[in-house]
Amino acid sequence: MAMKLHLFLLASFLLVSTSAAFATSPAPKSSPLPPPSPSPSPPVCKPPTPAPPVAKPPTATPPVAKPPTTPTPPIVKPPTPTPPVAKPPTTAPPVAKPPTAAPPTPPRNTKECYPPCLVRCKNHSRQNVCLRACVTCCDRCKCVPPGQSGNKEVCGTCYTNMKTHGGRPKCP
Repeated sequence: MAMKLHLFLLASFLLVSTSAAFATSPAPKSSPLPPPSPSPSPPVCKPPTPAPPVAKPPTATPPVAKPPTTPTPPIVKPPTPTPPVAKPPTTAPPVAKPPTAAPPTPPRNTKECYPPCLVRCKNHSRQNVCLRACVTCCDRCKCVPPGQSGNKEVCGTCYTNMKTHGGRPKCP
């Protein structure tokens, strides 16, 4: 209904503005035009009346009650695993190590490690602690440096780089 009112107002405005513009403009003298006739008002339409509701014929079967449904939990998709990034194979040329001084003949077991470790730990203030560490280093690195202290370089990086849990050098 409001739409019709807006449309009616727009049509009226256009009609009035066109007639006013036409009246102010000079008309050619050779062809006189008859004065504009008043436009007829648009017919007023009544809204349609709704049709009466149609009654449904009775059915023979009564309606079936649906059982109550329990809410289903939302479906959660597991995260998609990302494919591992393939690293290109790297081929490093073999690096030749510079020759070092040949270590003394490596002992083969703990029994062979004990005598050189006794010499190594002879002057140590805590001989039992020194012997235990020396035998462990000898067993792993297959070497005991000569003398009672120093000379660790003779046994190589295995002996010099071995550390305790505290980060201190393990081998005496």
